[in-house]
Amino acid sequence: MNGRDILHVVENLARGGLERTVIDLIAAQRAAGHRCRVICVFEPGQLADELLAQGVRVDACHKRGGLDLRALRRLRGWLRETPGAVLHTHNATAHYYALLAAAGLPLARTVNTRHGMGAAEPHSRKEALYRLSARFTDYVVGVCDAARDRFAQQRVRPRAGLLAIPNGIRLDRFAPAQASDRVALARELGWPDDSILIGTVGRLNPVKDQAALISAFHRVHATQPQARLVIVGDGALRADLQARIDIAGLQDVARLVGDRDDVPRWLAGMQIFALPSRSEGYSIALLEACAAGLPIVATEVGGNREIVREGINGALIGAGDKQALAQALQRLVSDPELARQQGQAGRDWVLREGSFLQMAQRYDALYAGKPLPERAVAGMVEAV
Repeated sequence: MNGRDILHVVENLARGGLERTVIDLIAAQRAAGHRCRVICVFEPGQLADELLAQGVRVDACHKRGGLDLRALRRLRGWLRETPGAVLHTHNATAHYYALLAAAGLPLARTVNTRHGMGAAEPHSRKEALYRLSARFTDYVVGVCDAARDRFAQQRVRPRAGLLAIPNGIRLDRFAPAQASDRVALARELGWPDDSILIGTVGRLNPVKDQAALISAFHRVHATQPQARLVIVGDGALRADLQARIDIAGLQDVARLVGDRDDVPRWLAGMQIFALPSRSEGYSIALLEACAAGLPIVATEVGGNREIVREGINGALIGAGDKQALAQALQRLVSDPELARQQGQAGRDWVLREGSFLQMAQRYDALYAGKPLPERAVAGMVEAV
């Protein structure tokens, strides 16, 4: 097979789940013999260097606020360089900008992936532009069944189909957490060897609701003094979250460690993973926690219920329910065998269902206009 030209258009390549998914998808596509490029509507972002080092071309339009005709001309010029390519856009703004720039150009297929659950305001101008552009798109893909169903309710109507392709991750980057990894990380943070590390990974913004996790952890630590909290990530709320930690008197047992490029090592040092988000699509962070063999406490939003099965590999709680979050964490801290069983169940499941290679295979079929390979929907079996 000669392979095909695939143009990925993103807002940027900042560090995050969407961007990591695109990079892993490109790796699988290039291994299959396809030629890939990335165009960023805004700035390149931190992860652009990773693709450039692999020989993948990355261009940036440096779009300004509002309708930026100069950015649109740049984008059209780059799209014109590869006639007959597959245009794969990611999220709303990148999609309608790319589709406008591509008007009249010969493309093999147009595919858009929405990596979350869509906007909180479906009647906004941005979403109206997105729905209009979807009518001239071959396929719109949600990253979970819940997202696909929501877009259908919001009258997103692509030409050929609206479907779900779950995200996948590079499973080879993650190994089950070992006691030695946990002791090493505890020592690095200046904590006792018997510390039980509760952790989370994500941007520090209101949607991820790390503030609720800090509040719940305060209750957990009051009854489980060996518990510790690690929050991996950075963002606009860092100062606010640090203030919450300080006011609660948790500065010796809770740590904001900032943005990290070695997330697998941090996951290997944790015993429990928490994701208190108020909204999620199909969370890369949860897939990575499963791959690290961690039991999970997550909010029952978006696609979380398609990854976390109650009582099997973790617990699901209502968004914003700090008491339920604290209780679920306390149960895992106080029952190491339950935590081990649930962590193993999650890892078993993600090894079957969470590979980026499976994700790439499904997209490849979509690019070719073929039926998608089936994915198992039975989920996980209960831990023994």
